[in-house]
Amino acid sequence: MVEHIERQTKQKDAIRAALADCEEFISAQDLHRRLEDEGSRIGLATVYRQLNALADAGAADTIRLDGQQLFRLCGDDGHHHHLVCKRCGKTVEIDPPSESWLRKVAEGHGFTVESHTLEVFGLCPDCQKH
Repeated sequence: MVEHIERQTKQKDAIRAALADCEEFISAQDLHRRLEDEGSRIGLATVYRQLNALADAGAADTIRLDGQQLFRLCGDDGHHHHLVCKRCGKTVEIDPPSESWLRKVAEGHGFTVESHTLEVFGLCPDCQKH
């Protein structure tokens, strides 16, 4: 049996730390820009690769907003979903809907449920005022 050992690198650590500093979802390009502004010399391709590796490992959540893939480390390791402001990106973790509701909706359309994601997009209270 071959055991996979993941290497820790300064670049990987810098990307993870920068992502941890973001409370909201962020694009790879914006995270790359932040890293550059802080003096880190990490290529955009490396940022994409590391963010996708974090997502594949379940360490980061991803959503699609306005055609972009956005990433976020979440504090809760349990299953959860998000309310996301389309204007400012403010994000709130929410509890998932009940499994019985999901199955009822799916069955009503002749589907089975194998997995689900649910993100709710709208405007946060601050953005509603503008």
